[in-house]
Amino acid sequence: MRRLRALSVGAALGAGTSLVLGIGVASAQTPEELQAGVDDLIGAIDTAWLLLSGVLVLFMQAGFAMVEAGFVRTKNVTNILMKNVLDASMGAMVYWAVGWGFAYGVDSAGEAGGFIGMGNFFLSDFDDYASWFFQFAFAATAATIVSGAMAERTKFAAYLVYSVLITGLVYPVVTHWIWDGNGWLTAFTDDPMNGVGMVDFAGSTVVHSVGGWAALCGAIIVGARKGRFTGEKISAFPGHSLPLGVLGVFILWVGWYGFNAGSTLGLSGGFYIDAARVAVTTTLAAGAGGFTAMLVSWLQHGKSDLSLTLNGVLGGLVGITAGCVVLEPVWAIVAGAVAGLIIVYGVMLLDMLKIDDPVGAVPVHMMNGVWGTLAVGLFASEDLMGTAYGVDSTWGILFGGGSDLFVTQVIGIVAVAAWTIVMSSLVFLAIKFTIGIRVSEAEEDAGLDVYEHGMEAYPEFTGGRDPFATLSETSR
Repeated sequence: MRRLRALSVGAALGAGTSLVLGIGVASAQTPEELQAGVDDLIGAIDTAWLLLSGVLVLFMQAGFAMVEAGFVRTKNVTNILMKNVLDASMGAMVYWAVGWGFAYGVDSAGEAGGFIGMGNFFLSDFDDYASWFFQFAFAATAATIVSGAMAERTKFAAYLVYSVLITGLVYPVVTHWIWDGNGWLTAFTDDPMNGVGMVDFAGSTVVHSVGGWAALCGAIIVGARKGRFTGEKISAFPGHSLPLGVLGVFILWVGWYGFNAGSTLGLSGGFYIDAARVAVTTTLAAGAGGFTAMLVSWLQHGKSDLSLTLNGVLGGLVGITAGCVVLEPVWAIVAGAVAGLIIVYGVMLLDMLKIDDPVGAVPVHMMNGVWGTLAVGLFASEDLMGTAYGVDSTWGILFGGGSDLFVTQVIGIVAVAAWTIVMSSLVFLAIKFTIGIRVSEAEEDAGLDVYEHGMEAYPEFTGGRDPFATLSETSR
């Protein structure tokens, strides 16, 4: 299972038993029969919660599609939408074939090593379908993050290769390390690292920084878009539709409740209390991230920037994802506010380094994935660490909880960064020197919609031209 925790449910079981016995006398059913019915109902509720949460996470693909489409130029909208559709389509098959097996699979003896899962490939000897569906939706998200950072100049064939490898190998290995009970960084074992293991409740590191580190490597290796950096001049390439960007961010915000609150994996046994609190911390961090990014961009540039504000909301969501269950609401606001700062200055840093990230994927997901994981080590509540993880030996270092949790978080961040950078760089370089990773300048000028797909997202705005004729011209 993805996560286990110590819960005291004796009182609840006692009350439930009394209720079952009382009803049993009135209905002439045996206590065992009634208890079986109660257990079945509890299982149905928990499964329904997991499926609903998985649907919300999968719906985030629509949010990513709208954000990325809005942040690229008109001539590349079809291309970026195609990539988002394929992230989900190919991701489903790849995660069925090998992704789950590498993340959570066990061999015929029911065992797995600390580095990678090795079993249940093609879902053989497996029937926990609700868990597979929920985890597949997470896996598809990691690959989607990369497509935005490499938008407007990457070959579609190259995208197909790296998307499969990220979904099928790079992401599942990190999942195994941190969320599987056999992983070497996991908190869900009797003897975790430093007595606590890595705390990443819903994936600031597992999902977002994996996608963000891969996005950074991909953006560097594919290079900047033509004309983006010329000498010391930095040219802005505004996205074609901020309304789509706003719609996408609100879809993502809604979907994030499946991402974070859904990571309780159920509602019974007291989990409904955690899910409700997680919804609150998630909301507060998103709001603080958006407001802070707006305010700082206003002070920094003299204008309040909508695109930075939108990414501030997303940065706040990423920044609370690891600690949403162990941070009190006031510290969720602090985590979100810092995330908003990171967005504004992270974008400036990438420009200074001449790294081209059209949608801001690196500041949102990599930088704030790291920040969110560190925030746990700084701000985790003593009481909430006990109730959520059964840990009473360490909590937020700023609250006197010692350094064990913070050090473990740093070790996990460094290990995941090293794995993702090495593996994704090898993938991108292999693509570059085989099938090629970047389209030609002429193809980039014409737009990937025409060159890669032979169609345009907005043909009525191009004078009714034949996209295939344009394709023919750029191929000469």
